[in-house]
Amino acid sequence: MNATKALVLNKKSEVCAIASSPSVISKSDAIATANLLKAVADPVRIRLISMLVDSPEGELCVCNLVEPLELSQPTVSHHLKILAEAGLVSREKRGTWAWYSLDRERFAQLSKVFN
Repeated sequence: MNATKALVLNKKSEVCAIASSPSVISKSDAIATANLLKAVADPVRIRLISMLVDSPEGELCVCNLVEPLELSQPTVSHHLKILAEAGLVSREKRGTWAWYSLDRERFAQLSKVFN
């Protein structure tokens, strides 16, 4: 019985080491990354990013996104606005249409999360 008590006492007196490493993401970077992930956490937005990545010209008109997504133009524009607010896409107005391109640098930040 004394051996069991000693074992319990040893377990209670052990101190856990807190992991600290330069590769551990900082709190502010974690918040920024979480906000970025929230922006892409939607199937439509993931498809939009995929379409922009795959675009030969590196940009797409919102008018060309409606049919493949099977959504209305206002809905597509809403999703693109969320991506733009997150800094993942940029918008250029040309006549009555808006053209969107992927911010490759910001997209690379997103990609680093999974590497």
